[in-house]
Amino acid sequence: MSTAEGRRLVARIETWPVAGSFVIARGAKTRVDVVVVEISEAGHRGRGEATAIYYHGESAESVRAQAEAMADAIAEGIGRDDLLRAMPRGAARNAIDAALWDLDAKRTGRPAWSLAGVAEPMPVQSAFTISLGEPDRMEADARAAALVYPLLKLKLAGEGDIDRVAAVRRGAPEARLIVDANEGWTGRDVVAEAAALLPYGVELIEQPVRAGEDRLLDGLRSPIPLCADESCQDRADLARCAGRYQAINIKLDKAGGLTEALALAAEARSMGLELMVGCMLSTSLGIAPAILAAQQARWVDIDGPLLLAADRDDPVRFDRGVAYPARPSLWG
Repeated sequence: MSTAEGRRLVARIETWPVAGSFVIARGAKTRVDVVVVEISEAGHRGRGEATAIYYHGESAESVRAQAEAMADAIAEGIGRDDLLRAMPRGAARNAIDAALWDLDAKRTGRPAWSLAGVAEPMPVQSAFTISLGEPDRMEADARAAALVYPLLKLKLAGEGDIDRVAAVRRGAPEARLIVDANEGWTGRDVVAEAAALLPYGVELIEQPVRAGEDRLLDGLRSPIPLCADESCQDRADLARCAGRYQAINIKLDKAGGLTEALALAAEARSMGLELMVGCMLSTSLGIAPAILAAQQARWVDIDGPLLLAADRDDPVRFDRGVAYPARPSLWG
């Protein structure tokens, strides 16, 4: 924390257990460590939450340290726009940015959406994630999930993906499906893999190739839209994604906060790119600002709290996967 006058920043790490385990191509997680930043001023308190981007080498400890290093700048009154120039993109900036939005909402009595100059948010339909596994397991998981969630997102890995998607379709014949290849199709025929998924009604394929190898998509005409996830962090990545992907996945932890996410969404749409808004594993505090960013998205995947064994008090309300805007007591 800072000893300077003015606003006071405190950062801490919290550990939240996952319901069962969350499995993707890179491994399984049974818990998530999130970093919570609180910024207080004159009796008001704003909160923000972020999850470390592990494939960028971040950890909860490094994110907390990075946030605490900004305590003096926060005490001196740095604002959200200046924060974009003072910090690199990533989870630490997201936590601080969210806390500043929340603080300003509490201080002014105006909701965050009004401060952002956007329309009052409406509920959004979120996907529910089916973890990577053997086809029989994914089929069973999809059958159970489809009783509640009409939109499912499948984690894939490369070898055996067609069998996995076919199994999920058997388990959830009426569900909408999107898939996340998690960079697992590098070295594979992306167009052929996508064509094989067409009979199963897949709407979107996330990150088929490794980030940094996006040139492998040059000239390809996929029959299913391709979405950049790891390949698109913030506005600096849009030029490289245009023409190779048809959509981008905006995550506040990647972009470094709602401030950048709103600007990223506007610029991407002006370039003709479709929007998806996603999340890391997180509690409702991490999801609350993402709901504002998701208002113009064609696909939304903000089920982080649904994958945990417990959530915060006064959480974001989900009804059959529909996420409702957070109450001011939680955020914004």
